[in-house]
Amino acid sequence: MTTVRLILLLGLAALLPAQVDLNARPRRAERSRQYDVLHYRIQLKLNDAARSLEGETRITLRPFHDGFDTLVLDAETFRVTAVEQLRFEQTPGKLTVHLNRPYRFDEELAVTISYRAENVAIDPTRHGMPKGYGLGISFKPETPSHPQLIHTLSFPEGARHWFPCYDHPNDKATSELIATVDARYQVIANGVLQGVTEDRAKGEKTFHWLQNQPHSTYLFAFAAGPYAQVTDKKGPLPISYWVFPAAVPDAERSFGKTREIIEFFNRELGYAYPWPKYDQITIPDFGGGAESTNATVIGSKAIHDARADQDFPSHSLVAHEAAHQWWGNLVTMRDWSHTWLNESFATYYEYVYMKHLLGGDEGALNLLGKKRAYLTEARKKYMRPIVLDRWDWPNDNFDRHTYQKGGVVLAMLRSLLGEEPFRRSITHFLKKHAFGSVETHDLQIAIREATGQVLDWFFDQWIFRAGHPVLEAGYTWESGALKLRVRQKQPALFTLPVSIGVTTAGGKRVHKVWVRQRDESFSLPCPEKPLMVHFDEEELMLKELTFQKSKEELLYQLADDNAIGRMEAASALKPFADDPRVAAALRKSATDDPFWAVRRDAIFPTDAGFLRLRASQDRSSAVRTAALTALGQLHDASLTAFFEERFRADDSYRAQAEAVRVLGRLGGRTALLREATAMKSPDDIVAAAAREALAR
Repeated sequence: MTTVRLILLLGLAALLPAQVDLNARPRRAERSRQYDVLHYRIQLKLNDAARSLEGETRITLRPFHDGFDTLVLDAETFRVTAVEQLRFEQTPGKLTVHLNRPYRFDEELAVTISYRAENVAIDPTRHGMPKGYGLGISFKPETPSHPQLIHTLSFPEGARHWFPCYDHPNDKATSELIATVDARYQVIANGVLQGVTEDRAKGEKTFHWLQNQPHSTYLFAFAAGPYAQVTDKKGPLPISYWVFPAAVPDAERSFGKTREIIEFFNRELGYAYPWPKYDQITIPDFGGGAESTNATVIGSKAIHDARADQDFPSHSLVAHEAAHQWWGNLVTMRDWSHTWLNESFATYYEYVYMKHLLGGDEGALNLLGKKRAYLTEARKKYMRPIVLDRWDWPNDNFDRHTYQKGGVVLAMLRSLLGEEPFRRSITHFLKKHAFGSVETHDLQIAIREATGQVLDWFFDQWIFRAGHPVLEAGYTWESGALKLRVRQKQPALFTLPVSIGVTTAGGKRVHKVWVRQRDESFSLPCPEKPLMVHFDEEELMLKELTFQKSKEELLYQLADDNAIGRMEAASALKPFADDPRVAAALRKSATDDPFWAVRRDAIFPTDAGFLRLRASQDRSSAVRTAALTALGQLHDASLTAFFEERFRADDSYRAQAEAVRVLGRLGGRTALLREATAMKSPDDIVAAAAREALAR
C-alpha cells in the first residue's frame, strides 16, 4: 500500500527565518489626550486648477485638566495664517496655540484657525504609505479614464494634511464640512447634506454637510468632481453610488447588493446600521476601499463590465467596507496596536456574508484563501502577535496578520463559543461601546459579560502571541478503535479543540478532542475500518498539517469528502497521476465535481483532447483557465490554433490572458499578440500577458 504525506496549505518547506526584524521597530503607545474635541467645523475653498485650498477650521473642545493654556494640534502641508487673535507657532507636523487664559477641566472653548496651501502634492512615502496613495488631499487632473476631481484619504494620519486636528483614533468628534468648488462639481462627504448654494457670478457652488454622530479624524472624507449619482431606492436608508459619468451603466452591477449587505449585517450583528445614509464614492488610482464614516471611498476599478463579473466581482469588497461602518466607525480601535478590531472583523464579516450569498462551499474556500494568505506572509516575511505595539508607521500593522489571520481567528472563536453565544457577545460589545473607542480587552470583557466564558487562554495564544499550530497527525485502526496521534511541531504549545470526522461503511461520526500536549494520542470508537479520517472536519483551524494517508483513502476523499477535503485530495494525488486509477479519478473530478474549485484543482497535464474539452466547455472560467495552463504544459505547437480560438471565443478576461500567455511560449502568432496589447481588461491583465508573451 502506498502512503502519501498529505501536506496542507504550505507544502514541505519549513517556515523560513523572519525577513523583517519587528523588534527593530520602535515601541508605540496610545497617545495621551490633553483635551476632548467635541466638534470640527471645516470650511474649504478649493481650486483644482491651482491645486490649492483656503481653509478655516473651528474646533470646539474641553480640557482634561485645569490650567489648560496651550493647544497642540496635528498640522501638515498647509500654512496657518491666523488663529483668531491668539499667538501661535507652526513647526513641522504641529501647530501650537497659546490660549488667552488658562481653562478649567471640562470648560468648553472654541478656536478658529485659518490656513492655506498652494500646489498641493503630498508624497505618501514620507509618511509610511505606498507611492501613489492619495494621502491627505489630492487634486487629480483629467485623464482618459477619469474626470478632473478632488478627494481626501484621511487614513491613517491624513486628516492633518487638510485641516488642523487631533489626528489619533482615540478621540471622536462630530463634524461639518462647508466646501466651495467649481459649479460643475458635486461634493460628497460624511453625514447629511444640509444645503447647496450657488454663486453664478463666480461659477461656484458651496456644499454644507453635517455629521452629528462622533467619529475619529481618519474617517473624515470628501470627494468633489463631476460625479453622477446612482440611487438605490429599494428601502428607507438613503444609499447612493457616486461614479464617473461613463461608469453609470456598470454601477449597479458592482454596488447593487449594498442594501442587501447592510440588511444582512443588521440581522447578523444585532445592531442596526448606525448612520443616516450610506454613500460609496469612486476615485481613481486606488485599490480597495477606505471606510470613511457613511461615505466609503472605493477604487474605480471596482466597477467593471459584465464579462469581468465572473472573474472580478466586487461583492466581497463592498461587504468588507460596509462591515467597517460597525467595525472601525461605530466602535474604533483606541490605538493602531489594536487594528484587528477594525480589519479582522471587517474581513471576518465579509467572509460571513459571502458564505451567506454563495453557500457553504464558497464560504469554506473564502476562509481557505485567508489562511493561505496569512501563512504565506508568515513563511516569507514574519510572524507577529496580532496585537503589536511596534511599528514605524501605523500602516505597518495593516498586513495579512491583521486582515486574514484575524478573520480566521474570529471564525474559530465563533465555533468555540457557539453561534448564539458569539452573536450575543458581538451585539453586547457593539451596544456597550457604540460611538466609542476600544481595545482588545474590552472585547474579552464583553464576551465574559455576555456568556460567562473567560477566554484569556484563547486570546493569549491567537491574539497576543505570534505563530500558529504546525501539526503532524496519523492514525491506526485495530480492534474496533481508531488511534489518532497528534504532534505539535511549533515552538509554543497551543490548546486546540479539534473535530475528527471518521467515515466508515456505516456512515460518518464526528468526534471532538482537545489537543494540548507536544505529543499525544486519542482512542476513538470505530467498529469498522475507516474509509476516511478528516482532521479538523469543519476546516476552521488555522494550521499547517502533515497527515499520513494512503492513496486509497485519498481516492475516497476525492470523491466523498467536503469541498476543501476534495480539493486537498486532488492536489495530493496529482503527483501520482501516472497511476491509471488516479488519473481516471482526477479526470472524473475535473469533469463532474459540483464545485468549480475542486474541478480546477483536479486539472493536470493529461491528454490534449480531455483538456481541450475542459478549456472550452466548463462553465467556470477558473476551470477553463486551469485547463489552458495544463494544455500549455504539454508544449505542443500543434495546439496553437486552439489557443488562438480560445482567445477569440472565451468571454473570460482571465482565460483570454492565459491563452495569450501560452501562445507566447509556443511562439504563437505575433499579430494576435500585438492586437491583445491594446485590449482593455481589468487590471490590464490581457494586455500585460500579451506584452509578456511578446518579450519572450
